[in-house]
Amino acid sequence: MILKWQAVARWKWAGFLLLLLGFAALNILALFHARSLTRFAPAGSAARTNGLATVLFGARIPKPLNHRTPTDEGLSFETVLLPGAGGAQLEVWRIPSENPKGRVLCFHGHAAAKDQLLSAAREFHEMGFEAWLVDFHGSGGSTGNTTTIGWDEAQDVASVFRSAHERLPASRVVLYGGSMGAVAILRAVAELGVLPDRLILECPFDRLSHTVANRIRNHGAPAFPLTQLLLFWGGAQNGFDAFAHNPETYARQVHVPTLILQGDRDRTISMDESLSILKGLGTNGVWHAFPGVGHVPLVEAKPEDWRAQVSVMMRGL
Repeated sequence: MILKWQAVARWKWAGFLLLLLGFAALNILALFHARSLTRFAPAGSAARTNGLATVLFGARIPKPLNHRTPTDEGLSFETVLLPGAGGAQLEVWRIPSENPKGRVLCFHGHAAAKDQLLSAAREFHEMGFEAWLVDFHGSGGSTGNTTTIGWDEAQDVASVFRSAHERLPASRVVLYGGSMGAVAILRAVAELGVLPDRLILECPFDRLSHTVANRIRNHGAPAFPLTQLLLFWGGAQNGFDAFAHNPETYARQVHVPTLILQGDRDRTISMDESLSILKGLGTNGVWHAFPGVGHVPLVEAKPEDWRAQVSVMMRGL
């Protein structure tokens, strides 16, 4: 009997050690993957998005660069350098307009640069607005190589907004952003004292935990407990509370007219997520879905539909 209990005890200890080793291994994987999502590799280096190395260490995403300029859209521009989060220097393209109705400050998504915004900038220019296209810190012509999926990027939004206001205090200001850019805008308005006249947001996620879980599921892996571990290590490595990064909460503190645009085939940001933002906005929010469109710049996917929705929001400025 004693030998039997000793054998059972040994099996229990072995099981416990296996669980402990498994948990440690998951944490190491999560640490590497969180770092790969929030630290860009050197610009021009080879991307890594599949294979065993990706499974073990996460995707390697080179720092996003700009491959086009406003000149490619037939627009004149000047390059402006402004301060950003953590002492970064932000590169901004200012596209002037004669006797502008106001300014539209434009912010890109994760793992992108401001050339992603050129099609929208052309549309805003044709509507009679001056457009500022911003590289978040870590992207394009801005310094650094990090991203916090909209948390610190909100400080970039606030800095650019202040600079625009200093140039022409009486000018109307619209903030436009997609995905991470939309989330950074919401946090800047809700928590950093930014007071624009309008917001135009494309496919904002409602909680960082939800968008991380979607990303994991899209790669065929279980969302639990990887989501929680990624949030913990991502926040720990970058100095913010990833569990508190919830745009649906920010939306409740936004009190300006806001247009939300969403593709109904978006596998990265679900319809329910953008509708959650709409609910938080209350009577300030307007929502429009683009049929058959995924997680792409909506102005390029459905230009006429996009133009119609945005034109209505810009009336009166």
